[in-house]
Amino acid sequence: MTAARTAAQPNAEDTRKRPWHGIMVATALPMREDLTVDYDSYAEHVARLIADGCDGVVPNGSLGEYQTLTDDERARVVQVAVEAAGDGARVMPGVAAYGSAESRRWAEQAAGLGCGSVLLLPPNAYRADEAAVRAHYSEVAEAGVPVVAYNNPYDTKVDLTPELLARIHADGSIVAVKEFSGDVRRAYELAELAPELDLLIGADDVLLELALAGAVGWIAGYPNALPGACRSLYQAAVGQDLDLALPLYRALHPLLRWDSKTEFVQAIKLSMDIAGRPGGPTRPPRAPLTEEQTAAVRAATEKALAEGMD
Repeated sequence: MTAARTAAQPNAEDTRKRPWHGIMVATALPMREDLTVDYDSYAEHVARLIADGCDGVVPNGSLGEYQTLTDDERARVVQVAVEAAGDGARVMPGVAAYGSAESRRWAEQAAGLGCGSVLLLPPNAYRADEAAVRAHYSEVAEAGVPVVAYNNPYDTKVDLTPELLARIHADGSIVAVKEFSGDVRRAYELAELAPELDLLIGADDVLLELALAGAVGWIAGYPNALPGACRSLYQAAVGQDLDLALPLYRALHPLLRWDSKTEFVQAIKLSMDIAGRPGGPTRPPRAPLTEEQTAAVRAATEKALAEGMD
């Protein structure tokens, strides 16, 4: 089946106020056993996520193993995602790169395909100072597509603090932030310093805390495997229905916390395979999970599926 033939029309009108709102799934990229990209399976995966009620997809993020892709593969992944989603506004490509000019070129590709936004890490070739970070975001914003900042101080060694995010937003360079620091206290400081900057949940295992703090979207990992249960959890959390959200959150947390572990790609792909959604292996240098890790992910995934969470 080709990407074009799997294009999905949204099963309901898109009622989000902005293209980066709602559940934007950071899509895993299905690989064949020879480690080539399975574009047909990826197209089916994207279309199925939209049909399952997710609002959009984020191709070429860390979960999509963008660091291991060739330029041709990376460009094609975005094209397939747009075709399969049925609406470019539902696609938020990751545009991280070592150089600002390269990130801008990826953002220009996204703009040309009608994507609603892009996701951008700060400079990650070195520990950039504030001036370099602000210049980086300003350069990519020139592509003309809304930019969502991605704060991941663990991998980039650059911390987009609330104060720095407020300055970048005041520069006109970003519209939202994917917050992955794990420090949920930042949500309140950010709301004070930059009330017009949208907060997006960036780590699955702090979903409830950030939803209650005012997040308007979730750049999500585990909906790749369990979209229905994750959608129910997100809707209950942003609706502040704790009677529904809290027990579901507790039940899913043994899986959600893998999103913040080094082996998150392998874990989520394994859960996808168990749930009947193509994941496959990961490209080196990501190695397979250990026997102990595999057993833990398998047990938690099978338990969730047995309890009707899919």
